[in-house]
Amino acid sequence: MRNPSPSALDLGMVRDLTLPHLDSAYNLARWLMRDPQDAADAVHTAFLRAARYIHTYAGGNARAWWLSIVRNCCLALLSTRRPAVVSLDELEVTQAEMADGSTQGPEEQLHLAQSAALVTGELERLPPEFREVLVLRELEELSYREIAAILNIPIGTVMSRLARGRKLMRKALTQDGRSTT
Repeated sequence: MRNPSPSALDLGMVRDLTLPHLDSAYNLARWLMRDPQDAADAVHTAFLRAARYIHTYAGGNARAWWLSIVRNCCLALLSTRRPAVVSLDELEVTQAEMADGSTQGPEEQLHLAQSAALVTGELERLPPEFREVLVLRELEELSYREIAAILNIPIGTVMSRLARGRKLMRKALTQDGRSTT
């Protein structure tokens, strides 16, 4: 049985449900896809999927519903690709990023930029199941319940992955005397 095409009313509903959370969707996709263009493509695909299946939305937490669709689109796209390689260029911090309104001196800005690059690099090296939980909790500030709904896993699993992910990050960031402090 074919799904009906979304009407203008359905598209308005999809827009109302997804647009407030577009930044979160892109952020999640960026961390999962590891490429800005691929992340944008995944979010676009997710929007089309949300529009096509809007009739299945049962109400509730729109953010969790939308991020679940984004995550599933990312995982589907990733399953068709070779593993990504993180380049050093991706970790560089531009002058504009370093100068974004702070009143710190050049040494402090450099230290912050190096720390951010180190954290970003270590986060990207984490296994995906830990990385996605950390991104959803620490960067998107979602509750355990929302993360569990997005990932379709029990809250206890969210908590254990979060604890394990934090432990791996702490170990990686303090290894060989490196530290972000």
